[in-house]
Amino acid sequence: MALPVSTQARYWGIAAAVFLVLLWFLGDVILPFVLGGAIAYLLDPIADRFEKMGCSRAVSVMLITLVALLIFVILALLVIPTLVNQTITLFETVPRVFAELQMFLTNQFPALVDEGSTLRQSLTALGETIRDRGGQIVESIITSAASLINVVVLLVIVPVVAVYLLYDWDRMVAEIDALLPRDHAPVIRRLAREIDTALASFIRGMGTVCLILGTYYAVALMAVGLQFGLVVGAVAGLITFIPYVGALVGGVLAIGLALFQFWGDWVSIGLVIGIFVLGQVIEGNVLTPKLVGNSVGLHPVWLIFALSVFGALFGFVGMLVAVPVAAALGVLARFGLQHYKDSSLYRGQAEDDFR
Repeated sequence: MALPVSTQARYWGIAAAVFLVLLWFLGDVILPFVLGGAIAYLLDPIADRFEKMGCSRAVSVMLITLVALLIFVILALLVIPTLVNQTITLFETVPRVFAELQMFLTNQFPALVDEGSTLRQSLTALGETIRDRGGQIVESIITSAASLINVVVLLVIVPVVAVYLLYDWDRMVAEIDALLPRDHAPVIRRLAREIDTALASFIRGMGTVCLILGTYYAVALMAVGLQFGLVVGAVAGLITFIPYVGALVGGVLAIGLALFQFWGDWVSIGLVIGIFVLGQVIEGNVLTPKLVGNSVGLHPVWLIFALSVFGALFGFVGMLVAVPVAAALGVLARFGLQHYKDSSLYRGQAEDDFR
């Protein structure tokens, strides 16, 4: 005999409260396990594909680990130092860029930038503020990240947890499935499949899109000679998950830098514009339809709201769990809405009598 609805709601409410309390008190402690679990979740389809090709689970995990280690070494030696140096240099270059903008406006519109004018003072103050605060922001971000995710967590605990979870992923899923309450197991499985679909579409698909576009923008902009192409590509790729915002922010930043660096060289400026136009065409017609699909179920505004709330309440760990929690809440909300539309509360007594 199934438990009353009120009793079931009480149990599920207690489970949710315990989860939030553990997240609140054990945030820093469970950080490596959350990171390791996220990595294992992302890599599990690759391991499954290797298994379908005839490899054992152990061999599949070993191959994935070797490739991931190689990528990490390449990033640590080549990409990350260059990215940090370009970011710091960009902040230091901003005052010169604003000075050149001031000279351009002086030549073209002398009345706007007279000595003591509001526009001139604003440009000067903005450039100096970015120069003074920009370096501090970069240093504080690096320092905070280093204190939050220390070297031991990055190099030892997270990879070890990820490898073990990846190796035992299918067995853990089977054991959790065996513990589901029998009366609700079919519904829970269906909801879990929908949550997994939303997460896989967004995290795996959109993450791949961000990586591909970020790499494309960075390589293409550096190829045409833009000084801070790697930074612009990283920024544009990182925020591509918000439709049009990544291309808009990256395009404005790249075109603005190109105007100062290549002023008069309209071919180079046109190439920079063409890079972002081509990137948007590829994203809209190839990458997003193929890798993400149309049934993601995570609206960008809902995602940003979840990241903001969980980040403010639970810190960095909260931001990590915000996406899966947002996906789960979205699926549960649609499930509840469907049942509400099938209920007498929505249809009314008249429709029940008619049926």
